[in-house]
Amino acid sequence: MPKQKTHKGTAKRVRVTGTGKLVREHTNNQHKFEHKSSSRKRRVSGIGVLSPADTKNMKKLLGL
Repeated sequence: MPKQKTHKGTAKRVRVTGTGKLVREHTNNQHKFEHKSSSRKRRVSGIGVLSPADTKNMKKLLGL
């Protein structure tokens, strides 16, 4: 049986923490910041943990 390939699009966007959680960057945090409010920019900065509902499918795509 062939090996399962990692989904490269997912691998570029999601990473695994030391405890096994999946984290991703928030959306709307790349450019055009002059049109966004300060509170919105603070809210989308940093990383977010994937919900348990999405984690199962993402782990399958990552080959975990």
